[in-house]
Amino acid sequence: MHRSRPLHAVLILAVIAAGLASRAFPWLLPEVLGKYPGDALWALMVLLLWGGARPAWPVGRVAAAALATSFAVEFSQLYQADWINAVRHTTPGHLVLGSTFHAPDLLAYTVGVALGAVLDALLLRVSPWCRAPASPRASGADAGARRPA
Repeated sequence: MHRSRPLHAVLILAVIAAGLASRAFPWLLPEVLGKYPGDALWALMVLLLWGGARPAWPVGRVAAAALATSFAVEFSQLYQADWINAVRHTTPGHLVLGSTFHAPDLLAYTVGVALGAVLDALLLRVSPWCRAPASPRASGADAGARRPA
């Protein structure tokens, strides 16, 4: 099955909106969760980006790529050169790269990716937006490529 890129685009926008809302309106969530829902949603967005970029990849590969990307961004925060900190002090730079390494964020990313992987597997199974790739034989695309001997 292939993931639907249009569906992923809509889901990415919805997750970005939810993540920004989780930071803008933290009182809507249990205080004990702190900023972690936003971190989990950020990792979910990364999973959706990978799934949209590689619609034929299996769920496990998409999840591994998302987790590796999320962890790499978090560990990159240990590097504190002036030039990268200048990027991190911009709104887009802060939203994408964060600013300070915080090990518990890794758990939030893992939760976000795990929940996303479960939802991805369900979508691939039940969504009419996700479909099997067209067979070259069915489309006749390779009809001219083969000639009888």
